[in-house]
Amino acid sequence: MKIIGIGNALVDILYRLDDEHLLSEIHLKKDAMTLINERWEHEIEDLTADIEKRMSSGGSIGNTMLALARLENEPGFIGRVGNDGMGDFFEQKLNDAGVHTKLIRGNEMTGVAHTFITPGGSRTFGTMLGAAYYMGPDDISVDMFHGYDLLHIEGYLVQDQDLIESICQKAKQAGLILSLDLSSFNVVSKNRTYFHHLISDYIDIVFANEGEARAFTGSFDAQEQVRHIAHMCDIAVVKLGEQGSIATMEGGRIYKCDAIHVEHVVDTTAAGDYFAAGFLHALTRGHRLKKCLQVGTVLATEAVQVIGSELPPSAWNRIKTGIHCRQL
Repeated sequence: MKIIGIGNALVDILYRLDDEHLLSEIHLKKDAMTLINERWEHEIEDLTADIEKRMSSGGSIGNTMLALARLENEPGFIGRVGNDGMGDFFEQKLNDAGVHTKLIRGNEMTGVAHTFITPGGSRTFGTMLGAAYYMGPDDISVDMFHGYDLLHIEGYLVQDQDLIESICQKAKQAGLILSLDLSSFNVVSKNRTYFHHLISDYIDIVFANEGEARAFTGSFDAQEQVRHIAHMCDIAVVKLGEQGSIATMEGGRIYKCDAIHVEHVVDTTAAGDYFAAGFLHALTRGHRLKKCLQVGTVLATEAVQVIGSELPPSAWNRIKTGIHCRQL
């Protein structure tokens, strides 16, 4: 089965901070994603001019497709970037990894996600969507999905309901399975009713972390959360951080996978994105939910030990040779 993803095409600009003082200075809420405008983005650039930074291709779905490509899948990615150097950088990064990009080019600036990593590996985002904000229903065609079997969708897109509705309708018309990552506690809280409609009407697989699952279901109990979500789709997955992850199908057994202990968490930026890549990689090869959770856990474990969204070749070698991934 071939997988394609759609989401905000962003370039990640990564900063590693010794404390949280700068977050207050630039008015970002710790551990949250805050949408910023161009003026705010320029202020951040000014205040971080003397701080060491790294750039990588980013966005939740971009990260997941990159990881799938490293696992020797042939994924695709749909998104909108600007006709600028950042857009070229984003496209080149994904293409070099083996992702087939279907990018819409606009006259706007390519979106950026200023990602601040504080002690303990937590991350705070100041995101200027730029060109990604202007991706609309008319940019999406049924033909974009031909040749693929599963579409993985970024929950952040729910902020344009006409767009995400059009995506789901056209992907279903093309016969695809639909997978959704809820993406953000804040986004779920603000769009809970719409998410209920979206999942009930279109979505086959849902990924959520414990905060997103709580915002969506209103429950603090993980098993209640995963059963609630599974009642609305085919497969529900809830990631529980240090407590591992669980998954189920409606009316079925709840499978659990323990987390792998990591001595020193460096950065959790792409952990959820990589978990989804591992889970979908195993699922599309016919493996059971328990195995899917295990593979997702291995990728997430590797992701939290590096800064940013790209694993070193040594990590991919460990995974692909089956040291952790058990020959998947």
